[in-house]
Amino acid sequence: MACRIVPSLISTARLTARGMTTAAEVHFSRSGKVGLITLDRQKALNAINMNMVHQITENLVSWKGDAGLEVVCIEGAGPKAFCAGGDVISITKDAVDESAALNFFHDEFQMNHLIGTFPKPYVSLIHGITMGGGVGLSLHGKYRVATERTLYAMPETAIGYFPDVGGSYFLSRLEYPYGMFLGLTGHRIKGADLKYLGIATHYTETEKLPALKAAIMASDEESIAEVLATNESPLPGPFTLAPQADLIKHCFSAPSVPEILSRLDADGSEFALKLIKTLRRMSPRSLVVTHKLLSEGSSLGYEECFAREFVAAGEIYRSGEFTEGVRALLVDKDNAPAWNPATVEEVTQEMLDKYFVPQGREWAPL
Repeated sequence: MACRIVPSLISTARLTARGMTTAAEVHFSRSGKVGLITLDRQKALNAINMNMVHQITENLVSWKGDAGLEVVCIEGAGPKAFCAGGDVISITKDAVDESAALNFFHDEFQMNHLIGTFPKPYVSLIHGITMGGGVGLSLHGKYRVATERTLYAMPETAIGYFPDVGGSYFLSRLEYPYGMFLGLTGHRIKGADLKYLGIATHYTETEKLPALKAAIMASDEESIAEVLATNESPLPGPFTLAPQADLIKHCFSAPSVPEILSRLDADGSEFALKLIKTLRRMSPRSLVVTHKLLSEGSSLGYEECFAREFVAAGEIYRSGEFTEGVRALLVDKDNAPAWNPATVEEVTQEMLDKYFVPQGREWAPL
């Protein structure tokens, strides 16, 4: 079925929690040759904030140069979530200017890029809700282990934003055009489907996680691949989107968002009509910007994708679309965003071009 993004989950998908971090919100430990990162904000579904970004970055930089550390593992505390996102409410409400608003994205993207270029095996145990910033913490690493309780989504277009944290790089490299489908609709992917799509590299049943984690913590660079393979579980069934594969490939390979909607309308199936309803709720600007980012991302380099996303994030903030989306879905919760313009057909080329022209601060990796 088509995704219906629930505000209570969006509030954690790009961030719910506010306030300063404490040492208890993210833990760092070490066993032998393995460093462990544990996100521990369970009441906020392990949502990540600025200080957590800085702590994780600092530790990864240290571990990168530590010859005695060969593997990094990251997990979320508690049974509900790996990481449900980052803090967008504070960005839209508390930032005194554009530069302050973009600080979080700038530093978060640096952390994501560091994970993606990390020279040692980086293992993410993506058990439970994994959305937005949580995807950025996991998908860039070499190994991603999903369970039957993993719930993955990039629902940013519902709040006037776009799938960032390197989404233009990794979504554009999924089997075409599933990345476009996921990025535009925010469709939720569960369990074994992450393995089918290549979002997860391994699938392990929840009951096996404790044994897997123990084996990871006793591993090293030479043995980690075998440890993960040995602890895999059989996939419980076929890819759940297989019956809709032809529709997704035909409609979401269209050269524009209006054409995607036209193809869905022509299909006329229940699945297609639900997708139309979903897409019509999203920010028109965000849909068009996302389509361009993902259409072009597959031909761009890793660093370039982050740099383009940072430019787009700046215009998203300046346009007011992001602020309005957060207000409607997370703050006032009236679920009635006043998108400007109101439809994708009204988004002009001039509007779109602004999201890809640097204005002021530029992004660069660490």
